[in-house]
Amino acid sequence: MKTLIFNGSPREDGCTAYLVNLLKENLKGEVRAIRAYFVAAGPCNDCRYCWENFGCLMRDEMQEIYEYIKESDNIVIASPLQFAELAGALLSLLSRLQMFYSAEHYLKIKPIPKEKKGAIILCGGGSGGADKAEGTAKLLLKTMNANHIKTISSLYTDTLPADRDETAAGGVIELAVKLNKMK
Repeated sequence: MKTLIFNGSPREDGCTAYLVNLLKENLKGEVRAIRAYFVAAGPCNDCRYCWENFGCLMRDEMQEIYEYIKESDNIVIASPLQFAELAGALLSLLSRLQMFYSAEHYLKIKPIPKEKKGAIILCGGGSGGADKAEGTAKLLLKTMNANHIKTISSLYTDTLPADRDETAAGGVIELAVKLNKMK
């Protein structure tokens, strides 16, 4: 079993990292976590190469990530909320999924035939809510042929940090159980 986690947090010891690490501790199989702030891959530059060719013209770390997406059984998008949306670096990195979208819609090929389970982990303080970010994450999961099975949210982290949010921690452990089950 392979699980790919896209982590949108720049912090190693923040709320998102806490929940991602808890998930990793409870997952079976191979787990790869990609920290969006530290990947040598630029955002989609709308060159439209992928409209007529399968693949992305840009050659960087994203090439390896594309392959891992295809091979994975589970995909998790984890992010702090920034103005009620996924973190900017995560959105920038995942804009490169445009290649998969274009393959399906312009080239009429299924770029990721293997269905996956998908999940979302969101953390945030303030009062912006998580609906917008969850909607964006669901669309990104769909683009990777991952069926959304669960969203875990730890909101109001400015008053209740994720490492003290028992509901979120319990949700992450329940998520691990679901991800550990083969179809």
